Amino acid sequence: MDITKTVNSLKGRGFGVKFFETGAEASEYLKAQLDGLTVGIGGSKTVQTLGIADMLDKDKVFWHWSEKKPDTLVNAAAADVYLSSANAISEDGEIINIDGTGNRVSSLTFGHKKLYIVAGVNKISPDFHTALDRARNVAAVQNCRRFEAKKTPCKTDGVCHDCRSKDRICNGLLVLWAPMGSTETEVILINESLGM
Repeated sequence: MDITKTVNSLKGRGFGVKFFETGAEASEYLKAQLDGLTVGIGGSKTVQTLGIADMLDKDKVFWHWSEKKPDTLVNAAAADVYLSSANAISEDGEIINIDGTGNRVSSLTFGHKKLYIVAGVNKISPDFHTALDRARNVAAVQNCRRFEAKKTPCKTDGVCHDCRSKDRICNGLLVLWAPMGSTETEVILINESLGM
């Protein structure tokens, strides 16, 4: 994995980029950036591991993993900023996410003043095709395995079958080749293995 190439590629595509050696440094940076703002959070083991939501004003954070209210997804979609991770990032600067509900991929494309994509270096892949493979056969499979009730073939053999299961959690694919026109987007890369 070539971190320097990835950073330069992301910048060349118009993304803001910050690189941190540790998750603790990244968390402190994000806490300062997000203080006082409403924050929507997409499903993210990376964000959960870093404990960012716990550092912020609980009345201003909307995350369906921590708040089981019916309007949480709507409030997250309307928040000032949105915080997510990526399933994969190519060294060429393409950011890939797979989603089951649509709340995350829709918020990654529209509706916020700023978007932060937080990812460990384990998410970096050499090119688009290996990044897509990582998203489908590593991240999506591991995410599905988190849900005991889900019955999908990938849980058994660790390979995406593009199944038609009603329990499928990979219903949409989003590739960001550049920031969407209306949203400033900053990628926070961390020199640790984080998330799935």
